[in-house]
Amino acid sequence: MLVLSRKIEEAINIGGSITIKVLSIQDGQVKLGIEAPPQVLIYRTEIHNQIEQENMAAAKALRSSVVKVAGVFKRKRAENNARE
Repeated sequence: MLVLSRKIEEAINIGGSITIKVLSIQDGQVKLGIEAPPQVLIYRTEIHNQIEQENMAAAKALRSSVVKVAGVFKRKRAENNARE
């Protein structure tokens, strides 16, 4: 982890397209401004973690659904083969 000290109105650049600027420091809180291209997604860590959890849950549900549908097709195929 890179640790930097910055004063109000000072900034850091990341990868040539992202700038993070210290806007204010007040009552133990730092306000940052972030300039980045629109395709760069920026989330607070707690929101990012929630999105990851929801994506994992959705992937599990999708996998479960696919397995169920595959079972239905397998049974139908077996029924059709038995009739022939």
